[in-house]
Amino acid sequence: MLQDSYKSLKRGSLLVVLFFLASTICFAQKNKPLIPIGDTLPVTKKTDSIPQLIKGYTITKDTTSKKRSPKIAATRSAIVPGLGQIYNRKYWKLPIVYGALGVTGYIFLDNIKTYREYRFAYNARYKAALPAPNTDSTDYNKLENIYKVIQPESIRAARNKFRQYVDYSVIFFIIFWGLNVVDATVDAHLSSFDVSPNLSFKPGHSEMAGTNGISLVMKLGKK
Repeated sequence: MLQDSYKSLKRGSLLVVLFFLASTICFAQKNKPLIPIGDTLPVTKKTDSIPQLIKGYTITKDTTSKKRSPKIAATRSAIVPGLGQIYNRKYWKLPIVYGALGVTGYIFLDNIKTYREYRFAYNARYKAALPAPNTDSTDYNKLENIYKVIQPESIRAARNKFRQYVDYSVIFFIIFWGLNVVDATVDAHLSSFDVSPNLSFKPGHSEMAGTNGISLVMKLGKK
């Protein structure tokens, strides 16, 4: 049926948008920019940030970032989607969270509406086909013309298919709600770790190569 095919195509397009939003939630990261400086090391006073000189660039390390509680972030996101992201100050993720849940919610409501239409049409055709005196054409007269020419078995098959779509949309909604909670929890966990670059060049002896040279050292530590 053309109507059924159009609705299925529309849902397929919306699912592509959902997967794109989920990928953005899982993999999007924000990197701090490198600020070029001159040949002279600037004189800095003790402030909230620690400047580090690395090959002509200054990397600013934020030492005033507040540690977040993963438990609080998870609880807030579980109660209200996006509240954990606000707690972690990741405001740029709010459109992604509400976009994913909004599209999934729309698909759920649209599937419910279509399922009820097919269910009503099938029941009306079934009652109208009953032998007298049980024949009831009250609902049949309310049907759109397209449902009067379609075979009852086809209507029943479409009804069952959209009943499955309702279940799938509920599952997707729960998954995206869960991803919202996981994302807020992970961000809160990472807030207690120093993941900024801390690089240094050190002259020394290489045990592996058996020669002297300069080594590049990168340290990752907890705040």
